[in-house]
Amino acid sequence: MIRLGEKQKLKIVKKVEFGVYLAEDSEAETRVLLPAKQVPEGADIGDELQVFIYKDSKDRVISTTQEPRLKLGEFAALTVVSVQKIGAFLDWGLEKDLFLPYKEQAGKVQEQDEILVRLYIDKSRRLCASMKDIYELLQTDSRYQKGDMVQGRIYEFSDNFGTFVAVDDKYSAMIPRHEDCSFLRIGDVIQARVTGVKPDGKLDLTLRDKAYIQMDQDAMRVMEVIEAYAGVLPFNDKASPEVIKREMKMSKNAFKRAVGRLYKERKIEISDKSIRKI
Repeated sequence: MIRLGEKQKLKIVKKVEFGVYLAEDSEAETRVLLPAKQVPEGADIGDELQVFIYKDSKDRVISTTQEPRLKLGEFAALTVVSVQKIGAFLDWGLEKDLFLPYKEQAGKVQEQDEILVRLYIDKSRRLCASMKDIYELLQTDSRYQKGDMVQGRIYEFSDNFGTFVAVDDKYSAMIPRHEDCSFLRIGDVIQARVTGVKPDGKLDLTLRDKAYIQMDQDAMRVMEVIEAYAGVLPFNDKASPEVIKREMKMSKNAFKRAVGRLYKERKIEISDKSIRKI
């Protein structure tokens, strides 16, 4: 059986001017072409070759000795080479670019973005890419521990959970939803700190520095916003987490710590409904 999207060993069963035909054996009815430029020098009938099976630009099943960056059942970071209304096309190391349908995009993509995708076969028996369901493919057996700095790629945003990250492009991790990630895009590579390791091995991350460093930065941020409001912030540290996140780009706890720092330093005064710069 010729298996689309996979590498397999097939035998040369026929030689033609434009290449060779491969099959499981000489009696097999299903055969696939290996173009002449892909045929190893000296290859002859009966020789076994390892090839990747895909479809060419005319939607014909064809084989190649080239190594694709992505095979069926795998996921990888691929570069967007063009974007159209129906979807995008990705470089996966073969002559024909890999199609990413619009409905399989987890967010807007742009040319030169490097995004995590998996390979699947659509209803028309075409090989396509999908940005969805990457979560299920990521590993949970990293050696990272709380406090470690890691590098990861953003692959999905969730209003309910947070920002999903593939650490080292293979380990499952997440930045919680209370942390502002609105400045990030899918495909961005970030540096983050591990705040915890769940029992199942998934990592919790933060973009924020350690508390004593971050508090100084947060205090500066709060003062900048107060000044933008002409010196009087129209809410205090009892405001809802949603309001604080929208205006301050930080969690309520971080905001309260920063306000406490500024109050202790006598840079602000707090009333029932506002915070005023002194």
